This record gives sequence, C-alpha cells and structure tokens, in this order.
Amino acid sequence: MLKAGGVGVMPTDTLYGLLASAFNERAINRIYELKGRTVDKKSIILISSIGDLKAFNIAPTEEQQNILARLWPGPVSIILHRDLAFRIPDDKQLISFLKESGPCIAPSANPEGLAPAETVEEAKKYFGDNVDFYIDGGKRVGLASTLIKLDEHGNITVLRQGSTQVV
Repeated sequence: MLKAGGVGVMPTDTLYGLLASAFNERAINRIYELKGRTVDKKSIILISSIGDLKAFNIAPTEEQQNILARLWPGPVSIILHRDLAFRIPDDKQLISFLKESGPCIAPSANPEGLAPAETVEEAKKYFGDNVDFYIDGGKRVGLASTLIKLDEHGNITVLRQGSTQVV
C-alpha cells in the first residue's frame, strides 16, 4: 500500500508514526496536510540499513560510518546531508517491513501541537478515515528519537534531546 502512495499509522520503535514512502511526493504532502505541518519542518526517514542512504545520493565518510555503526539501530535520528534526517529503528519487524516497503517518512502520529498518539484508538480519533491503514502495536509511550547533525568529520551537534543520550 505504501509503494502505491498510501499513508498509514503504525508503531515504530519509539512512538506511533504516520508512514508514507519517502519517494512519493503526493503521499508525503498528504502526511503534512494530516498533521497540519509546514513543509519547512522536515520529517525523519526510516531506513532498513545504511545501504539505503545510496537512494538519497548520500555516501557517509569513514568517520560518519563509524558513528552510525555505534548509534544504529536505535532511537537516534541523524542529519547527514541536505537537512534530511535518517534512522534505523531498533525493531526487527519494522526493519523487515522497511526492507519490503522501502524508506518511509515517519513523523509522530498526531496533528501539530497535540500529544503523539499512544494507541491506535487515539490515532483514529486524530485521523479517522483519512489514512489508508492502521497497525495496532499496543500502547506506545516514550520520547521521540534524539536528533543530531553529523558532519563529514564525525562532529556531532545535538538538535533535539530524545530518549537516548548521545554526547
């Protein structure tokens, strides 16, 4: 469904997310409309492996690769290039899903300014029939991922402190 341009709500390794293919502009725009989010606020892209970065024309330096290997999989989203943030989730089922679907944008499942949905029922109250599918993964309570910027020399700047202390 995601490959065909669908949008869904499902659990990630941190929170429930609104997922769409990272390569389908129409689906991405739909998520921004559902969230009431401005397009200048980028969404995190979930990937299944470091190799997925090639699809975005990103080739991590050796220094970056060493840090990525230490932080991934896990709840750390990393900006490597062009303000695109990536994360390999620490969830084997989700990684299998991403291998099949391809990279997905995955902002939290909530309209801008409201608390992230902790259950599918809460997500349905937010989005109703405006999404194509819901996957119930039980209650998800936690912090969003930590967001860092990683330059080509391996220098880390923490942009948002989440569930993981990086530096």
